[in-house]
Formats: sequence, structure tokens, C-alpha cells
Amino acid sequence: QVQLVESGGGLVQPGGSLRLTCAASGMSLDYYAIGWFRQAPGKEREGVSCISSGIANTKYTDSVKGRFTISKHNNQVYLEMNSLKPDDTAVYFCAADRSTHTRLLGLCLFRAEDYDFWGQGTQVTVSA
Repeated sequence: QVQLVESGGGLVQPGGSLRLTCAASGMSLDYYAIGWFRQAPGKEREGVSCISSGIANTKYTDSVKGRFTISKHNNQVYLEMNSLKPDDTAVYFCAADRSTHTRLLGLCLFRAEDYDFWGQGTQVTVSA
């Protein structure tokens, strides 16, 4: 049974840092691309960062480039978030894409419909 569990969210002041963890079980990250998405109240879910299976190519949305770093180790995926801003406030979700297409091409995508498994989310609040 594939399961994704996020942790590491919380309340942080602007300029602060958090590290989110996505723990995967019932699957190997060698075969799944992992994406981090976020959803703020009243807004669409958006892709924040993703990492491909195997070779671990990474991708970031423009608003977090230079501030967020995605990595993976021991079947966990991390999202290191620095210089946090109030606009980063959202529920953050990790998701797994088991597509052979993305795996063979070393890709990861920001389309939520491409992901097959989702975690329950973790709240990140950036506020003074």
C-alpha cells in the first residue's frame, strides 16, 4: 500500500526557514517522481517543486527559485524552505507520479492530475 506522509510544517516568521519531509512507504522513489504542491485558502493548488525518479532532476516554480531546495534520501523527499514570505502560507502536499513516461524521460511535472498518490498535507503559516 502506497502511503505518503508529510511533516515539518508550522508557524514561522517572515524570513525564517522550515524543512518539510515527505515519507514514502509501499513504494520506491527509484520509480516515482515526487512533487510538492501547495494550496492557500481561496486559491488553486499549485506546483511548488518536484524531483524526478532515478536521476533526480529538479524543478521549481518561479516564486520559490533560490529560496526552496528539494532533495531525496532514504525514500524520503525534503523541501528546504528559506527566506519564507507571507505569500508562502498554504497547506503543502507531496504527491507521487508513477508514470513510466516521466520515469524514462527523467521528468517531473507540475500538473496535479498527473499524480497518483497524495499525502494529507501539512500547514505552513508565515506570519509576524
